[in-house]
Amino acid sequence: MATYTPPLRDMRFVYHELFGGDDLQNLPGYSDFSGDTVDAILEEAGKLSAEVLFPLNRSGDEEGCHFENGVVRTPKGFKEAYAQFIAGGWTGLNGDPDYGGQGAPKSVNALVEEMICSANMAFGMYPGLTHGAYNALKLYGTDEQKQAYLPKFIDGTWSGTMCLTEPQCGTDLGLVRTKAEPQADGSYAITGTKIFISAGEHDLTENIVHLVLARMPDSPAGIKGISLFICPKFLPKPDGTPGARNGAACGAIEHKMGIKASATCVMNFDGARGWLVGEKNKGMRGMFAMMNTARLGVGLQGLGLSEVSYQGALLYARERLQGRGLKGAVHPEKPADPLIVHPDVRKNLLTMKSLTEGMRALTIWVAMSQDMAEKAATEEERTRHDDLIQFLTPVIKAFGTDIGFDCANIGVQIFGGHGYIREHGMEQYVRDARITQIYEGTNGIQALDLVGRKMTQHYGRYMRAFFHPVQEFIEQNITDPQMEEIVTTLAQGFGSLQAAVGQVAQKGMSNPNEAGAAATDLLKILSYVSVGYMWAKMAKLAYTKLNDDPTGFYKGKIKTANFYMQKLMPQVSALLGSLMAGGASIMDMEDELFDAAVAA
Repeated sequence: MATYTPPLRDMRFVYHELFGGDDLQNLPGYSDFSGDTVDAILEEAGKLSAEVLFPLNRSGDEEGCHFENGVVRTPKGFKEAYAQFIAGGWTGLNGDPDYGGQGAPKSVNALVEEMICSANMAFGMYPGLTHGAYNALKLYGTDEQKQAYLPKFIDGTWSGTMCLTEPQCGTDLGLVRTKAEPQADGSYAITGTKIFISAGEHDLTENIVHLVLARMPDSPAGIKGISLFICPKFLPKPDGTPGARNGAACGAIEHKMGIKASATCVMNFDGARGWLVGEKNKGMRGMFAMMNTARLGVGLQGLGLSEVSYQGALLYARERLQGRGLKGAVHPEKPADPLIVHPDVRKNLLTMKSLTEGMRALTIWVAMSQDMAEKAATEEERTRHDDLIQFLTPVIKAFGTDIGFDCANIGVQIFGGHGYIREHGMEQYVRDARITQIYEGTNGIQALDLVGRKMTQHYGRYMRAFFHPVQEFIEQNITDPQMEEIVTTLAQGFGSLQAAVGQVAQKGMSNPNEAGAAATDLLKILSYVSVGYMWAKMAKLAYTKLNDDPTGFYKGKIKTANFYMQKLMPQVSALLGSLMAGGASIMDMEDELFDAAVAA
């Protein structure tokens, strides 16, 4: 059977020791979040995840959601679990205290989200989508809209969605056809169809608030003519309770490869009443507020699945007896040795461990930068932290989800045939993880975002927010005998990253297809170097703690860092070789030749 134990020791290490999260207590609004308080929050979130949500993961996958007469019912146990979830205040953990939230740091909330995603990713999508809608309204809603909706989001009685995609448009939102007709009372009549709407209809909350991209009659074509609207399932009455049913209904739910307990809906808007959010024709601002939240959240989904896949594989590798060690019996008293003695199994486990723990550190670095940006005393400080967030968001989303899928696959491989059947629960992680590489902007789109926006905006300022601390770390530690091998490998990877950026900048200016062809390779190089930087920082810290290491935690960190540098960082060289080869072999292929073998 699948297993999950919240990785609280590593979370505490990353939050308290690696990034000094206790110092956040000195920022405005965070005074209540001492180290002890944060630990208590993580421990309680871990209990909820392991004891309430995880037991529903497999049953929810097997049962799925039910759709009948426009009504969606979540799997058995989900309503009760959600009631317990909101009773514990988890929907408002990171919410603004002005609207009833607890105001916890985003970095603390990220660690909680990771545990929820490990335990039951499908369940976590319901409050997760609400968080995106909350952020958009908080940034762009009117005071009246904020007062009407944000407290309901925070207390969990209402949920939110993002209604962006339509049958004819996904990434290219300029093709949106949903219409918004102005009404005499200041509202709009929303008409159109949206697809792939997560949590578009369900039975967990008393109301569902849709944030819908639509086009007004006099709006210009393309994304410059898109506006954002609030369109609730039930129209709020003056006292704030749900009133009459709006013209927004679920027409069907998708039958999916994974996350089957999360309702993915076709939503039909038939003259539904909606209200403009922000400025007319400026809906993409609100969309990106939701999307950026979602992209970081999806990265956490990948991280959560990496962790739970690793735990299952590690337990199985220790218990499953198969063959003997290549140098002879390691446990002669047993009929065979456990899988963990075999080099390839150990390599697979260390790959999972190093990617998961490295990605956790990188994700919390970005989340803590969000905290620092939000509470910054000066605009200069806010910009510095926000630049790092902007630059690394494609890494968190794309690499976080790539390793989620890869680790889930490796977990199945370690289980062998037993991983391929449902009994052990490992195959579900593969199915659940696959969507994370696709939604909220495919990972290919993340690569294009990196080369097309993040590298070029403000004359490369976003890049400097990452490049400067890495360069400084290398210069300060390259002569440390304990760190020499690790830092030298990091420096080589960093040099490759710089060369790759220079190549893309040079070639891409004259031929955009060259930049596009190199984008995914560049994103992966940046990702491996980013995680490598985290491992170098963790190793440096671990060396200072070895004299007080009764459990071997810090020793394990150093050995895992060495594995990452020796076995995974070399992939940067191959990626650089691919990138330097240019895009000719990709773009020079005539379209008709793709099926020439079939035609012949």
